Amino acid sequence: MTEPVHRTLGMTDEEYESVVRVLDRTPEPAELAMYSVMWSEHCSYKSSRAWLGRFPTEAPWVVVGPGENAGVVDLGDGWLAALRIESHNHPSFVEPYQGAATGVGGILRDIFTMGARPIAVWDPIRFGSLDQPRNRYLLKGVVAGIAGYGNAVGVPTLGGEIEFADCYSGNPLVNVMALGILEREQLVLSAASGEGNVAVLLGAATGRDGIGGASILASASFDEGSGAKRPSVQIGDPFEEKKLIEACLELYERGLVVGIQDLGAAGISCATSECAANGGMGMDVDLDTVHLREHGMTPGEILMSESQERMLAIVRPEDVAEVLALAEKWEVDASSIGTVTPGGALRVFQDGALVAEVPAASLSEDAPRYERPRERPAWLDAVWADAPDVPDQVDVAGALRSLLDDPALGDRSWIYEQYDHQLFLNTVVGPGNDGSLLRIKGTEKGLAVSTDGDGLRCRLDPRRGGARIVWEAALNVAVTGARPYAVVDNLNFGNPEKPEVMWQFVEVVEGMSQACEALGVPVIGGNVSFYNETGGVDIHPTPVVGMLGFCDPMPPRAPRLDRAEEGMDVWLVGPEHLDDFAGSAFARVVLGNEGGRPHDADAEAGSTVIAHAIQLAGWSPVLHDVSAGGVAVALAEICIRSGVGAVVEAADWRELLCESPHRFLAVLPPEADPSDLSPIRRIATMGGAAIDFGRYGALPLTEATEIWRNALPRRLA
Repeated sequence: MTEPVHRTLGMTDEEYESVVRVLDRTPEPAELAMYSVMWSEHCSYKSSRAWLGRFPTEAPWVVVGPGENAGVVDLGDGWLAALRIESHNHPSFVEPYQGAATGVGGILRDIFTMGARPIAVWDPIRFGSLDQPRNRYLLKGVVAGIAGYGNAVGVPTLGGEIEFADCYSGNPLVNVMALGILEREQLVLSAASGEGNVAVLLGAATGRDGIGGASILASASFDEGSGAKRPSVQIGDPFEEKKLIEACLELYERGLVVGIQDLGAAGISCATSECAANGGMGMDVDLDTVHLREHGMTPGEILMSESQERMLAIVRPEDVAEVLALAEKWEVDASSIGTVTPGGALRVFQDGALVAEVPAASLSEDAPRYERPRERPAWLDAVWADAPDVPDQVDVAGALRSLLDDPALGDRSWIYEQYDHQLFLNTVVGPGNDGSLLRIKGTEKGLAVSTDGDGLRCRLDPRRGGARIVWEAALNVAVTGARPYAVVDNLNFGNPEKPEVMWQFVEVVEGMSQACEALGVPVIGGNVSFYNETGGVDIHPTPVVGMLGFCDPMPPRAPRLDRAEEGMDVWLVGPEHLDDFAGSAFARVVLGNEGGRPHDADAEAGSTVIAHAIQLAGWSPVLHDVSAGGVAVALAEICIRSGVGAVVEAADWRELLCESPHRFLAVLPPEADPSDLSPIRRIATMGGAAIDFGRYGALPLTEATEIWRNALPRRLA
């Protein structure tokens, strides 16, 4: 028996009936294609919308919050910053190079759609064990795709993070975040206001590549046959994107654009309907004027295609000729494909025939909104009871050897050295540090950025894990001298139709929201990626936080990990707990345990420590967040990067490997006295040729460096 068309497009029977009710008739094929992509999980957030309103989104410095292509904040003196994060998980599983490359292209378009010039990219990524050839292939392909696109388009990739766990073997995570800057008068939004204004399609020709690429691939679980979905992955062209960036920025500079929208997921369906609906208008679209790269494309294919490097600009009729001439100057294809109309109807024509007529707003506003069942996982109590069995004594030096050899803790330079991170010459603190720091040329202002996630801790306790990654990201920008300013988030979860997954999702949102409220930091945008599941195996709940920090003025000499010198003292700032090992690197790598319940964040302690970090950034050469691997790994990273050993004073080995939150190391000249800060204590002195833990062992610096440098490359050789 032939399967109904709507099911092949990923729609349920109930959703199809909803379309029939909206239209009061049976939908035409092109209309059904439009609803299938616009009502997909990826585009409509139908399983998450009920909960996303929990995030705090307002602050005096927020110019544009969630709902536009990117969030925008005010930096003073007429300067704005645009920030956005997105996922390209499923496309990268099917075709790692193009999946990751087009993820970069898409996030850059989100930024320059707002009128901003993209100035930096970050890449939080997750993979399965590198013992498996498939995972090595995926990692190499994803990194090559990010490097190939970002380097060619001319935007530096400044950092990110990487984790490895078996749950990501069938479903890697490829999240990409971008930052842009603009002056206030350059800000552009997506509303298509003004009857008679013209919709101009700019950029690459539309083809069959990418049909359902993000909207459908990212809205269903994977199985062994997912490789057959390769044609659904978009094909990127970074040189076309570079031309498109410059053309659009000049359009904004000349004041030729009323509104503009990126053609990402759902392609022309999304861009035309959202522009029209945002302006309270309708639009007539003529598919015969869409420049195509393939013959014989059906209306549905043209409307659904997610071919890359395309933008839809809303232009006054008298400016169309100038817009087309400017596009020709930049060698960007352009064509007028529609007209803004009153009444709210989106009408689509091909060969003079009406092939679709739908209420423009219905493609987004009438999308299903599910409050799916939630249930605390039955296995959670047993996992909490399986807390790490911490021994009385530990060879810390031996444990550090194992930790430095872990690919998630070892040197990431194999990844970031493939990226050009000095483009624009704005980078003050680059890859390999806790946070990136960029200057805004011609000012004393600085922008710091960190991305953080912790899938294992969020599996053990989603609420506590969600809160802790916000606090960690905030501390990571604070150690550059910047105050936490705004958050974007990428919420990566398994199948939302499973009550346990929805419970995890809601708990994570609550934990993150509580942390943002305590910090006074607004959430200005984000992305939800569900159905990260292959063969019934869900990933760990993996929210990723992108934290933007702001400083004005910047520290005269921002702290970096490579600035410690012989004779300097190392101070530990922050509260000390000796029993927070659940989800820690020591428990996972050395003890082979992934159970227990992690400690909760402490808002009062977290705020105090962040304030101390910002204060110390003005006069400490090195500040370093204590996170995965505890004090031992944090100190080892300083020693390795600075090329000098350390002599450590520790009364209990647990203070060296425990991972309690809200702590950082400050390296200061011996004459400095930071004891007025509390809690703080001196724990080590820089010097010697080893990382010497006294009665807990010593690790020669040369050996530590070799292990750390080769942790990732030796597994990829």
